[in-house]
Amino acid sequence: MMEQQDKQYIVSARKYRPENFGTLIGQDNIARTLKNSILRGQLAHAYLFCGPRGVGKTTTARIFAKMINCANPSPDMEPCGVCESCRSFAEGRSYCIHELDAASNNGVEDIKNLMDQVRVPPQVGKYSVYIIDEVHMLSQQAFNAFLKTLEEPPAHAIFILATTEKHKILPTILSRCQTYDFNRISVADIVKNLSMVAAKEGITIDNDSLHVIAQKADGAMRDALTIFDQTVAFCGTDVKYADVIRNLNVLDYEYSFSLVEHFLAGDYAFCLKTFDEILSKGFNALHFVGALSSHLRDLLVAKSGGIDSLMEMSDSLRSRYREQAGRCSTAFLYEALGITTACESAYKAATNPRLHVEFALMRLCFIMNRPAAGGAQAAVSPHSQCSRHSRFRRRHIRQQRKRSPSRLRSRPSRRSRLSQKSRRSIRPRPLMRLPQHHGQDAQEGPEAECP
Repeated sequence: MMEQQDKQYIVSARKYRPENFGTLIGQDNIARTLKNSILRGQLAHAYLFCGPRGVGKTTTARIFAKMINCANPSPDMEPCGVCESCRSFAEGRSYCIHELDAASNNGVEDIKNLMDQVRVPPQVGKYSVYIIDEVHMLSQQAFNAFLKTLEEPPAHAIFILATTEKHKILPTILSRCQTYDFNRISVADIVKNLSMVAAKEGITIDNDSLHVIAQKADGAMRDALTIFDQTVAFCGTDVKYADVIRNLNVLDYEYSFSLVEHFLAGDYAFCLKTFDEILSKGFNALHFVGALSSHLRDLLVAKSGGIDSLMEMSDSLRSRYREQAGRCSTAFLYEALGITTACESAYKAATNPRLHVEFALMRLCFIMNRPAAGGAQAAVSPHSQCSRHSRFRRRHIRQQRKRSPSRLRSRPSRRSRLSQKSRRSIRPRPLMRLPQHHGQDAQEGPEAECP
């Protein structure tokens, strides 16, 4: 018991951190490019690693720094792990690999200290590698002070800059670096890595639970491992799906499957009761509508066929989607998805958000089962009353015209009257006959136009 207490616990994100390019997850193209640059001796003096959080930017920088200083690299360009440079880096006493946090060292004085340190050659290995994390946190003055050193560093110095916000870095810095964009890690790769970690830790967990954790991580392996540790702390070594969704506060997909079945049946009473149950469990109504939209989208993808790669879920769940999609028409799914997306976009502007969602659920139930008219006493909208009144009036006027067409002859419009008046006003004036005089003037012509 005392030995277990003395043994220090290490979180999975640190314990299972990749130590070579082969164990790097989801960044195969970047790993291949860096290995080829080492193999051909084409090392740049500055690199920029950018991408979302938890995708391996700093880890790749450490592996790359360890590899270029390794004394006995393997044929596939992997660090040996036994030379002095590799052992000193693993033990945290390396003097050729330096890490700097730009969030806490973002001033001009910090950059000046770095410039003084760059002039010192490495004690072990060929290169002094400087890894600057969160480089976008440097101030404007610090960036300007760093430009000259970054453009023309000593031959033994290599800079690796890492950031999650590439747009905040000056273009003059970007032009001096080789830029590598890291992608989000796919759900399949996260599930595969979590399965390996669970097997090494002796934890029993089903595939559906791993997919829930992977989707909750949103493409970040570090987040997935942190959620995995939290789940194990809650459930123990035997992890169940119900415990995972309760611990992570995730809406069960069974609600979506059940609601779609009742949409097809037109049972809006059950849908309203289910929505009230979901709210009573503390879920946000907007998140519920978003989950329903995602479910309808997956049904539409499953019905299309041939694009199963767009459904990031387990095989058993994918088969359930195909089964339910077979009972839904494409027109139903298209109209239902339009209703949910419209409800989601107008939710924040609604005065009564709950009524807004409930009305959307009723509309979904009435897609396949339109409500009939209520009978003779059914309420008629004002628009229909106005249209009926105008229809009766037009019919009455037609009947009166048939009886006495001359009496009910329509008067000319104001526009036609004005046009007639204008035509009269522009009529040409008649020619005036001038009095004839005796003599030569009388021979010039019998008529002349009035001035």
